[in-house]
Order: sequence, then C-alpha cells, then structure tokens
Amino acid sequence: MTEKNLIVDHTLLSYEGLFDLAELYRLIESWFYEKGWDKHERMNQEQITAEGKQIRIVLEPFKNITDYFKLIMKIKINFNNVTDVEIEHEGQKKKLQQGEVKMVFDGYILSDRQGRWNDKPLWWFLSIIFHKYIFKGQYTKAELWLKSDVEDVYQRVKSFLNVYRYH
Repeated sequence: MTEKNLIVDHTLLSYEGLFDLAELYRLIESWFYEKGWDKHERMNQEQITAEGKQIRIVLEPFKNITDYFKLIMKIKINFNNVTDVEIEHEGQKKKLQQGEVKMVFDGYILSDRQGRWNDKPLWWFLSIIFHKYIFKGQYTKAELWLKSDVEDVYQRVKSFLNVYRYH
C-alpha cells in the first residue's frame, strides 16, 4: 500500500532585506543537482502590485532511493514586496532585490512508490508485514537521509541570505 509519511514538518525560514533572487534560485537548483535530487517545479507565479512583485514558487524535488522508497521534499517559497535596487559594493554597482522571503520546507517518505503491492489482497497483507519487519532498517535510513538533506538545503539557503545582511 502506497503511504506518504511526513517526516520534516514545516521548517520555516524568514528573511527581510537585500538578496539576489536569481542567485538564490540557482543555489537551490545546484544543490538538487549536487545531491542527486530530481527537480520538479509544481508552481511558479508572479504578480506585480504597487508595493512590488509577489512571487510564489513551489518545488517538489524527489529522489528514488530504492525500488520501494522515494524521498520527496516540498519547498514553498514566497517573495513579498520585491523591488529591484542598485547598490554599490567594493566600487562596483550591483543589481539586487529587496523584500521579504518566506520559505517552508517539508519532507516525505513515499513507500511502495510504484504501487505494485496494492494489486491483490495477499500482496497488500505481505506489504504490511514487509514494511513492519523487513524494510524497517531501510525506512530508518531513509528517514535520516531525508532529515539530513532538508537540514542541509535549509542551512545553505540561510547562509546565502545572511551574506546580504551586511551590504
């Protein structure tokens, strides 16, 4: 039976100030590539208002770690009141954005990712037994892996945004 278990629940990152939006997006994408996650962009919306741009991005990268388990990360990014600003740093002009960034990180483990154990009642029963006793070690490893990866991307984004605090 295919189950989606929530492992990392709403890890929140908030930031307000200067940032480079394109560079932030590239950082997240390169992290996915570096760690072997397949990128899936569920939503990318932009709305222009009098206060600035409102941008919503939902990323759902995934990683197939075994034939049975799949890791899924969900990153919701909201940029509010984003305006373009030009600053001078070390004698050079740089174009950055200013506004508010809110990011929410979630992590899931999907078991029976191909849905093969749902076909017949006997297979369904066996899947419960296997999941409870045989795949328990793999599930624990998957859980640790997911927590580690979510924490890693969270810390990288946090470090990247803190670089712009001192401009």
